[in-house]
Amino acid sequence: MLAYSNTYLIGPEEGGDAILVDPGHIDMELIERIEQNRFTISDVLITHRHDAHHQGLGTLLKIYHPTVYAGSPTLFDVPVKALNDNETLLLSQFSVKAIQVPGHTIDSFAFHIGNALFTGDILYAGRIGNTNGVLEKALLLKGIKHRLLTLDERTVIFPGHGTISTIKIEKLFNHDLIDAMGIDDLKQLSHPSVIT
Repeated sequence: MLAYSNTYLIGPEEGGDAILVDPGHIDMELIERIEQNRFTISDVLITHRHDAHHQGLGTLLKIYHPTVYAGSPTLFDVPVKALNDNETLLLSQFSVKAIQVPGHTIDSFAFHIGNALFTGDILYAGRIGNTNGVLEKALLLKGIKHRLLTLDERTVIFPGHGTISTIKIEKLFNHDLIDAMGIDDLKQLSHPSVIT
């Protein structure tokens, strides 16, 4: 069984070119929503390499002809434009800042668009993404602390799974982040013999 990610559709009110974030599953309901809003999917943003976040690309590409952006272009069966950290893209009338935050995977990116932050599996409401070990967890927490929690506290977080949140809510209630905010050197979270 595959747990699909949250897929997000971003487009102008009047219709036209639109962005799809993490096409984990493409079904008739999503296609109808795209068509009802008079959107054409011109760009796809993939937060990271896990199948649940890009499994629907094959179906999507049979209907639309978007440019696909990802941190690991060699992992996909379709042409993909590689993302660079801190790169700002102008897509479908929107300014998109790509923020690399490794830890969950090495190619994990968050996308900052206006007052919205699409975090994939980097950060969820109330918890951080899963990691394979203490080094990866320290890397993820360091990235979240220095790259995401520095954004405006009113920024709305749209995670890869689960409900939405805000930067302020995560600072107040996410126990992993509360603990990390109190540690100046996040290497303390890792096994000392591995770091030194």
